Amino acid sequence: MPAVKDFNTYGEKLENTLILRTSPVALKMLEKGAEIPPDAFRPFRDGKVHLAQCQAVALSRREGKTVAMLGEDHWCPTALMAYGMVDKPDSISAWSHPYDSFERGKYVGVLTAPLKKAAFVPDVVLAYMNNAQLRALLLSMKIGEVPEVRGHFFPPSCGYSVVEPIKTGKSWVVLPDPGEYQRALTAEDEIIFAVPGAKVAGLVAGLEAGGMFSYKEHNMVMRPDFEQPQFYRDMFKSWGL
Repeated sequence: MPAVKDFNTYGEKLENTLILRTSPVALKMLEKGAEIPPDAFRPFRDGKVHLAQCQAVALSRREGKTVAMLGEDHWCPTALMAYGMVDKPDSISAWSHPYDSFERGKYVGVLTAPLKKAAFVPDVVLAYMNNAQLRALLLSMKIGEVPEVRGHFFPPSCGYSVVEPIKTGKSWVVLPDPGEYQRALTAEDEIIFAVPGAKVAGLVAGLEAGGMFSYKEHNMVMRPDFEQPQFYRDMFKSWGL
């Protein structure tokens, strides 16, 4: 696993290569309170307020804050249940989409910070981006890596962008849920790419290699008889067209 300073560099490279509007977020599940950095903002202790987990992520990606969310800090029940910090009530299937959870009691909280300045090694990195940026990121991967990317498009995004990447070791494309839009200021064109910490180095290496679909070089132009790549020409020739 890369060192903390390496992850900080990856954060800078992701942000600059994809021209992201907000910083990729390093997220770590906390097994004990002693793992919380001294300078972390704890909403209830430091501000006498409560936040939803999506709001904590927004503070990290938009305002550059390191935020620690323990049970006392949460104001939305979903993250508490998804992260195994409380019991799921029997009635949950009547009002919630199904979602996986961590083992009950394994974690006491969750820590987030901008990846480029996080003082810890992340379990997962969350990057909010538009469709064009996501396409450039996905197409920078090798074809053999395609099965390592999954997607989920129903709530809760705070669960699917954290629990699934950590438990499966795969990257996930997740649609922000209504709470993210209403309460955490997630833009209408943003989608979440969640990548396990262990895979960030390879992801960044692929982006740096560039290629014909790199975000900065992939420009729009609409014209007939556009210049065809060689393999297009070869295929049309084989068809007699």
